[in-house]
Amino acid sequence: MSQYIAIIDDEPDILELVSLSLKRSGFKTREFAEVESFYRSLKTEIPDLIVLDLMLPDVDGFEVCKYLKSQEALSSIPILMLTARTEETEKVLGLELGADDYVTKPFSPRELVARVKAILRRHHGKESPTKKMIINGILTIDSEKYEVEVSGAKVDLTATEYRILQFLASKQGRIQSRDQILSFLWGEEKYVIDRTIDVHIRHLREKLGRAAPFIKNVRGLGYKIEA
Repeated sequence: MSQYIAIIDDEPDILELVSLSLKRSGFKTREFAEVESFYRSLKTEIPDLIVLDLMLPDVDGFEVCKYLKSQEALSSIPILMLTARTEETEKVLGLELGADDYVTKPFSPRELVARVKAILRRHHGKESPTKKMIINGILTIDSEKYEVEVSGAKVDLTATEYRILQFLASKQGRIQSRDQILSFLWGEEKYVIDRTIDVHIRHLREKLGRAAPFIKNVRGLGYKIEA
């Protein structure tokens, strides 16, 4: 069954270009020129991924991102931001709100499709050889269920946050550079800046609460999980 991608953008040309490119790669798509019709569609069908323009006429894209991440049934849907804004702060804000990646307009359709595929691979990644890791008796990472718990309480992470945590935990005690983390997440499809990793790590720490100190920042080198 084809994976369903929802595309939200008020520019007809962009909607058509993104939709056509994704359909050619075997995805099912639905196009939305405004947010309210997209919200209504969620009552009948939940997308596997959302391509979200940040500059929309009815609701700001950041608000859409915030809303989706606040809803338990929708919070795990990966989001790829489309932005005409070139400022790094705008991209970082989107990532902090829970988006998984971004593409800056004008963009290559081939790049966009590659980003979508990379996000979905991470989201539905292969099962780790170690199905369950327990760190310091507090942090549990269940690679079979793709769930994380801190002191028995479930923690809702984005697909990217989960993959970073799983990667660091699998290399427990060893420093992983930002470039190593980027390579793990995106392989050869690395289009993002190193700062992206810092944003995801900060967001991850905020969600982990008591377990946040387990993720150590080694200045100038990278990150590691230390018992």
